[in-house]
Amino acid sequence: MPLEIICGSIIVVWAALLIILERCFPYQKGYELFRPEFWSDLILYTFIQSYILGIAIAWIIRSIDAITGVSRTGLVSGWSFGFQLLFFFVLHDFWQYWFHRLEHRNKIFWRIHEAGHAPVHVDWLAGSRSHALEILIAQTFEFAPIFLLGGSAEIAIVKGMIDSVWGMFNHSNINIRMGPVLYLLNGPELHRFHHDLDAPKGGANLSTKIALWDHLFGTAYYPKEHLPRYGLDDEIHFPYGNYLKQFVYVFRRE
Repeated sequence: MPLEIICGSIIVVWAALLIILERCFPYQKGYELFRPEFWSDLILYTFIQSYILGIAIAWIIRSIDAITGVSRTGLVSGWSFGFQLLFFFVLHDFWQYWFHRLEHRNKIFWRIHEAGHAPVHVDWLAGSRSHALEILIAQTFEFAPIFLLGGSAEIAIVKGMIDSVWGMFNHSNINIRMGPVLYLLNGPELHRFHHDLDAPKGGANLSTKIALWDHLFGTAYYPKEHLPRYGLDDEIHFPYGNYLKQFVYVFRRE
């Protein structure tokens, strides 16, 4: 069976499992499965936007390689599959931490990240709502090194699957306890407080998968007895329910 089918099937099964767990063990009660903007997040952001941006990112990477020819050096092509996957997993997560931190501390970059904090219900699907410009930047820097350094094409497929299942898990509304694992790996216990309106200024729990970055660089935030509040401080102005208006919202004048 092709690897693409296997990884795609894992994503679908994982999403179904999270939906069941959210219904059986909710962190915040009262969430509906088909909440407001469910179909917008699923169809417009998850499927259509991801597909179009995937084509654009592949074109950018091919163009870079056509100009530089850097992939012909095959710097990591001799490495084993497992070591390549571990290397790009850690490399990307380290880059993503600092890019995410920049988005929270720079007014211009916050513009493209703001849509990701707009959901007032954080669940398994909420992480799909990201502005196209943010995805274009983040995923180009994620996947370009894989191809330009001579990594296996299968690495990109497996890495994309890991991103999807971990992103859904981080945003899931599941009452879970991960214990000491949270010092190393991220999960919903930490990430829900990244979306908390009461989180420290400058951003908290900025890691994508490796929570160690937050503990090392002073951005960990875990108020165990505090119930997070979601959304935006200026949510009255955010164009909920309209994908196109959300896209152009980033270009507004103050």
